[in-house]
Amino acid sequence: MDTLGLFMLLILLFFQWMPALAAEEITWTYSGLVGQSEWSEYFPDCGGTSQSPVDVMTTQAKYDPSLIPVTPLGYSQHGNQPFTMYNNGHTVVIELPEWMGLGGLPWFFTAIQMHLHWGNDGPSPGGSEHTINGLSADAELHVVHYNSELYPNMSAAMTQKDGLAVLGILIVTGEETNPAFNNILNYLSRIRHADQKAFIPAFDVQSLLPEDLGRYYRYNGSLTTPPCHQSVIWTLFHKRVQISVAQLLKLEKILYSSKAEEPDRMLLQDNYRATQPLNHRVIFTSFSAESGKELSSGEVTAIVIGVMCGCVGLAVIVRFIVKTIRFFKLLQFEAVVVNSSTSSWDVLHNNRPAPMPRTKDSEKEKEEKQDMAMNSTSEAEKKEESLLSPQSVP
Repeated sequence: MDTLGLFMLLILLFFQWMPALAAEEITWTYSGLVGQSEWSEYFPDCGGTSQSPVDVMTTQAKYDPSLIPVTPLGYSQHGNQPFTMYNNGHTVVIELPEWMGLGGLPWFFTAIQMHLHWGNDGPSPGGSEHTINGLSADAELHVVHYNSELYPNMSAAMTQKDGLAVLGILIVTGEETNPAFNNILNYLSRIRHADQKAFIPAFDVQSLLPEDLGRYYRYNGSLTTPPCHQSVIWTLFHKRVQISVAQLLKLEKILYSSKAEEPDRMLLQDNYRATQPLNHRVIFTSFSAESGKELSSGEVTAIVIGVMCGCVGLAVIVRFIVKTIRFFKLLQFEAVVVNSSTSSWDVLHNNRPAPMPRTKDSEKEKEEKQDMAMNSTSEAEKKEESLLSPQSVP
């Protein structure tokens, strides 16, 4: 090869290496310079068709009965060696020991690390990366594994289609404190600035996961941060885990994305990527719609209020019916009493002897009696006259 040919080859190799070197040295952010909208300009995979996170539309998810519960292996066997935790300027990362792994997938996957994504100012829209039916959670935990059956390490696996497996755990806030997350949150003050690292006591990693590992969504996607390699088998659990508002605020208010020597401190907040188009992909679910139906707190509250209003309404209706029945019974009783009083008076009134009517026969009888009395009087007078007559004197 002549000198000119060698020179041209070196120039070609130089221009081939330049994008890779530039990508490694680019400082990307979630907003501002080299923000999400510009990632694909510096990291081509970020503009791919199988990007993560996504919005899971439960009505479009396809039930796959072959999906078995995932099996964390060694998660509870943390040993005596401390975990390494560090701030990489984008999130808090906890490195996991190599004996931790994940079963329930076509290959065995070895755990590498876990990290968190969150929003700002406590419970508010945004915070989690994945959403379900358009609704986000307050934060999200990712546990990252690589395919140790097919690839020797994370670097080799992360560029392959079946190289990584990530567990996604949606986090919501409630009244109760979650002790498991204090194993991380209580030590954040040791890594407040970017590039700071600390050792923390080992703990049971499985305690961070939801209890039900059998209900989840499965799809093929990517890393949610540059270089956005489309090499992830995603398992997003349907069941959320809960932390307190105070715990969430600690996560949002302690860490900085800036380094300790930098004069301008920038809080590490809103470190979540917007959902990406699903495109040709299908999201599978390990549970049917009937078995996986779960009400949100708002829906439960609405149902409780509805039931209470229904009970109150029913009580009002029953009370009205009872009062109406009593009213008509009272009217009926009063009517019976009045009718009874009237009937008794009529009976007493009807029992009085009726006056005998004066007839013509009675008048005739009276006249006959008067005539008889007059006749008797006349006869007596005649007898007296006969006794006093002169013929009767001697």
